[in-house]
Amino acid sequence: MTSELSGRAAHRAEITARAEAEMASMGVDAAFIDLLVETFYGHIRNHPELGPVFEGRLAGRWPDHMVKMKAFWGSVAFKTGAYGGKPVQAHQGVDGMAEHLFLQWLQLFSDTLTEIGASDAAHRWFLASAERIAKSLVLSLFYNPAFDDPRMRSPS
Repeated sequence: MTSELSGRAAHRAEITARAEAEMASMGVDAAFIDLLVETFYGHIRNHPELGPVFEGRLAGRWPDHMVKMKAFWGSVAFKTGAYGGKPVQAHQGVDGMAEHLFLQWLQLFSDTLTEIGASDAAHRWFLASAERIAKSLVLSLFYNPAFDDPRMRSPS
């Protein structure tokens, strides 16, 4: 049992070390994550459609959210496993949440990466990650498999 746990720990350390090296080659470190999160959510708060949705959910809790998002993106980038939240549950029941807002969120994320001077490789990597996250949330929050059932469709 001890050797199995040691093997798992070594494997986890290898994964984290590879991720850290990959991120370093793109110019990504903890300071980059902090800047990305701070800048992005600053823009979110000022966005005419996204701002009110986020503010409605996070009023008075922005500092905690920023800590959580830094841990989240750090965990995604460096594969640390440091984030233990439940993103789908956190986004359920949010007043004003709508599927089309995810496209605006992604555009703002891309614009922020450009603004903070992310390398092309970092921009691609983070945007691809954000797109996967957005797709997962959209499917979890808005998709109903019953709509794929031809019997549920209205006649044309």
